[in-house]
Amino acid sequence: MTLFILGLVIFFGAHVFSALRSREPGKDLKKKMGYGPYMAAYTFVSIVGFYLICVGFNATRTAGLVYQPPSWGQHLNFALMPPALILLVASQLPTGRIKKWAKHPMLVAVKLWALGHLFANGELNSFLLFGSFLTYAIFDRIMVKRRGDNGPAPDTPVSTLADVGSVVIGIVLYVAIVWYLHPILFSAGRSVIPQH
Repeated sequence: MTLFILGLVIFFGAHVFSALRSREPGKDLKKKMGYGPYMAAYTFVSIVGFYLICVGFNATRTAGLVYQPPSWGQHLNFALMPPALILLVASQLPTGRIKKWAKHPMLVAVKLWALGHLFANGELNSFLLFGSFLTYAIFDRIMVKRRGDNGPAPDTPVSTLADVGSVVIGIVLYVAIVWYLHPILFSAGRSVIPQH
C-alpha cells in the first residue's frame, strides 16, 4: 500500500502543482525553465508516479472492500466507456464538434472513466485510484475555468474528419480494451464483460 499511496502522491502532486502554478509573466516556472526542460521534468515525475501506482495497485488487490458495488454498476461502467474513449481521442485531434461541445474533452473523459469504475469496483485500491482521478479531474476543471480557459474559441473552425476519427478510433479502442487488453493488463485475466 505504501508504494501505491506514494505513486498517487507523486503523480497527482505534479499535476496539482501544474494546475496551481502562477501564469504571471516572470513567475511562471514553465517559462522560466523553458518549455522543453519543464515538460521533461513534469513527464519524468508523472511517469515515476504512474509506475508506482501500477505496481502498488497490483500489490494491493487483496486489500478488501470499502463498499459493495451495485449490481448494475458493471453495466453502467460498460456504457460509460465508449463516450469516455471517444472524448479522450477527441482531445488529441484537431477541433471538431465533439471537442467544441466538451470544451475540455480529456477531463470529461477522465470523469466518466473514473465514475464508471467507482460504480463497478468497491475494493480499497480501486476506490483510492478512481476516486483520486475523479477528484483531480473536477479540481482541474475548476482551475482551468478560473484561468478563463473555456476550451476552443466559439469561432474556431470545426473538422468533421476529426469527429469521425474520434468516434471510429474511440470505438476501436473500446473493443480492443474490453475484449483483449483489459483482461491482460488490468484485471488479472478476468473478463470485464458484465455477466448478468
